[in-house]
Amino acid sequence: MRPDIEIRPMRETDVPAVAAIEAASFSEPWSAASFYEILKREDALYLTAVSEGSVAGMCGLLIGPYEAEVFNAAVLSKLRGQGVAGKMFAELLKRGGERGVTDFTLEVRASNQAAIRLYEKNGFVTEGVRPRFYRDPEEDALIMWRRS
Repeated sequence: MRPDIEIRPMRETDVPAVAAIEAASFSEPWSAASFYEILKREDALYLTAVSEGSVAGMCGLLIGPYEAEVFNAAVLSKLRGQGVAGKMFAELLKRGGERGVTDFTLEVRASNQAAIRLYEKNGFVTEGVRPRFYRDPEEDALIMWRRS
């Protein structure tokens, strides 16, 4: 694990870097405008991982009563496999719990084995499938939950 990783709430000044990571990571990325909007929401919790003064990754939650959905978990490609996602994800779950979240859900590409292993390591289990949920390429999504 990289010792120089700081996990903190996402700031408006992070959005250009976050949007670039999003665009490099997903076939249907959120725009910078979407991230600026999400930062205004009381029901959202977004974190960034910062390494050597630069944004290295991000992840977020949209929070409802007692449950939350994980969105936009991504790390710069050059830093993948170095524990950044694990540290960031653990902090996201901790902070969500501090806000009263007891159950967490997410969707992940069925072929994304690295992400699935990370989620399973954090107590998530697959409870369903959304057929052909993703495009470019078309692929099923696994619906995963971590329930208290």
